[in-house]
Amino acid sequence: MKKRYLTAAALLLTAAALAQRPAPAPQAAAPAAYQETAPKINALVHTKLDLQFDYKKRYAYGKAWLTLKPYAYPTDSLRLDAKGMDIKTVALVNGSNQQPLKYSYADGQNLRINLGKTVAPGTDYTVYIEYTAKPDELKTKGSAAITDAKGLYFINPDSAVAGKPVQIWTQGETEASSVWFPTIDRPNQKTTSEISLTVPSKYVTLSNGALVSQKPAGAGLRTDTWKMEQPHAPYLFMLAIGDFKITKDKWQGKDVDYYLEPAYAPYAKQIFGDTPEMLEFFSQKLGVAYPWNKYAQIVVRDYVSGAMENTTATLHGDFVQQTPRQMLDRDYAGGLSVIAHELFHQWFGDYVTAESWSNLTVNESFADFSEGLWAEHKYGQDAADAHNYRYLRRYLGSPRDAVKPLVRFYYDDKEEMFDLVSYQKGGAVLQLLRTHLGDPVFFAGLKQYLTQNALGTGEAHQLRLALEAASGQDLNWFFNQWYFAPGHPIVTIDYAWDAARKVQSVTVKQTQPGEPFTLPLAIDLYVGGKTQRRNVVLRQPTETLEFPVAAQPDLVNVDATKTMVWQKTDNKPLAAYAYQYKNAPRLVDRHEAIVAAQAKPTEAAARGVLLAGLNDKFYGLRMLAIQSLNLENAALRKAATPVLRKLAASDKETVVRAEALLALGKIKEKRDEKLFAQQLKSESYAVKGAALRALAEVSPAKALAQAKAFEADKGSGLTPAITEVYAAHGGAAQWPYIRDRFDAGSPRTKAMLLEGMLAMMTRLDDPTAFSENLDRIKAVAIQFKSQGADKAIIPLLQAVKDKKTGPNAAQAQQALDKAVQEIEQAK
Repeated sequence: MKKRYLTAAALLLTAAALAQRPAPAPQAAAPAAYQETAPKINALVHTKLDLQFDYKKRYAYGKAWLTLKPYAYPTDSLRLDAKGMDIKTVALVNGSNQQPLKYSYADGQNLRINLGKTVAPGTDYTVYIEYTAKPDELKTKGSAAITDAKGLYFINPDSAVAGKPVQIWTQGETEASSVWFPTIDRPNQKTTSEISLTVPSKYVTLSNGALVSQKPAGAGLRTDTWKMEQPHAPYLFMLAIGDFKITKDKWQGKDVDYYLEPAYAPYAKQIFGDTPEMLEFFSQKLGVAYPWNKYAQIVVRDYVSGAMENTTATLHGDFVQQTPRQMLDRDYAGGLSVIAHELFHQWFGDYVTAESWSNLTVNESFADFSEGLWAEHKYGQDAADAHNYRYLRRYLGSPRDAVKPLVRFYYDDKEEMFDLVSYQKGGAVLQLLRTHLGDPVFFAGLKQYLTQNALGTGEAHQLRLALEAASGQDLNWFFNQWYFAPGHPIVTIDYAWDAARKVQSVTVKQTQPGEPFTLPLAIDLYVGGKTQRRNVVLRQPTETLEFPVAAQPDLVNVDATKTMVWQKTDNKPLAAYAYQYKNAPRLVDRHEAIVAAQAKPTEAAARGVLLAGLNDKFYGLRMLAIQSLNLENAALRKAATPVLRKLAASDKETVVRAEALLALGKIKEKRDEKLFAQQLKSESYAVKGAALRALAEVSPAKALAQAKAFEADKGSGLTPAITEVYAAHGGAAQWPYIRDRFDAGSPRTKAMLLEGMLAMMTRLDDPTAFSENLDRIKAVAIQFKSQGADKAIIPLLQAVKDKKTGPNAAQAQQALDKAVQEIEQAK
């Protein structure tokens, strides 16, 4: 998952398929039209649903009572979103009577109803609709964030897959709730709800709000009714049905429940147990108590996204469902941050909802921001900085996203909004704004935004006004450049010391196209063992700042808070970076120093930084330092090897032990075989897998035998390591294992196996096996092309072509050329 430092291809696929939120969607070359906020002709007031399910046909039989009112003008008609349904009855409810209404439904998408009378603004009326929802017969299109849009999902309904649970669940965002009930499927609509579900008695149900009744409904059936008394958007409606075991928790007297498959229920508190503390922390930080009557989290199979913040009931993909053994290797980004992300949505997204998809930033940017906020509280500043910096680099690594503003009214498809801009960039911009305003003012502004727009909708302008009211500052300049204009600064930073004048100068040059950004910066000067902070504001394309100081600084640290959203080329000398590693306070300071040292491994100062990094207090930087070692350099290798052995044997973080084992494997010293064998006994999948890979470097035969023995491990955590060992040292006999595990794997598993799959191609001489492997990799590259997988996979396929030898090499090379061409031409 995201916790691993993977190959470029695997990293792209993991981000695309598994992150709680998505990798970038492609930018349209020429947006078709201005995407206005949906007009309100009729406003939803209350939604009552009664649903039964046909597992064999994968149908839902529904009855809907929709209470609405004309919003601003009298109207005699109603348009509802109803996708791919059979409509049986449409009637106006008049007390206990129903008056049939005329309607049209020619396109199978829009149900247009003639009310038979003109209704005045603000006057409630109720329509009754009886229908059949047929989600599996609907042609839908998903996005980078949500890979399918059929709204209602039947999982293994005929029990055809042994060991796989039978489930039904829903996914409403963006506008897929209208696949399973008629509604006005727009984010600026809010409605209370009552949902009755008739299900087999053996199953558990979950929906929005409170479970108000459970009644027998005939032989082997039960009807559960869930009621939501506060209004929420239709896309946040949900239901889930299946064999779930509920683990109960509490916060401030409210139910906090965890729904998991029975096998994982004993570990519910290990998986979700931080939730009550999160509820308290976010409530206190925002000054707005958690606004709903309960909070539930449920884990389902075959989910089409990472997780979804349905009101009072978050739905997670099964990657968060882990055993204690799997959780040994779980870090914050590997299944914990998503819990914070979706919970924060209960305020930003559910309590106050983006009034249009153009303003998605007021939902998703806040949820991404919350991940770092919780990490800071729970795990410390280094953990928060590491998480935020990872997200910032992900955005900065996607040039095509630099042409998009955070608030976008011009796009071809609303799904395009779910990208690195709305998520990662937006979260970084909020962190920047927090730094600029300071915590008391920033969070006071968020409280004002939430309270002023409670149970309604919001947009970036309302956020700006709330923050201006809290700060007493005009923030148009900030929102104009960060929310309503695209891009970010691209800067070079140069330094000069004038010994005669005792003046340190710093020149910052912005080189991005368009207008220069206004940049409030903190600059720290380290002089004589003391730190002097200078706060400046840059407004010009190029500015030279002069600072009189007593002596030449050991370090000038531009953007000392390390929260600026920019790409920078910082031309400070290596000695300054070495000083920065030891003395500057933020994790990003140390990260930058390690990266600078990696580029100059022959210099003593660089070796000093890298060796210090091996013992850094934060595990992520220990991993970075290990990965940054140039083990071809004899002096560095000699100095680092003892430290690597210590880390491999005893580091408290399993992922660091694993990284050290991989590095030792590259050194290929026979004496380490004993250490590798010892670590093969570890309970950690990460350590065990790394030890197997390392063993393969010094004793391939033993590694192959051990890999064969590990095939029986059903946890699948060793599959990537086994695959890589087979790819490096096996052959056609091992191909069926790799093929079958890949085919049975989730998108996450496929991402983890991709490196081994590619390596295996150079060893497969059998044309059929080679073709099978190529077809699978090509399919992945095409499926995730919108996330950039093609850019990562094509060079790797070309590398396979260059390395391919054997009697069928020419045929294989032709097949590779054809596959690359098909990937390039795929849309």
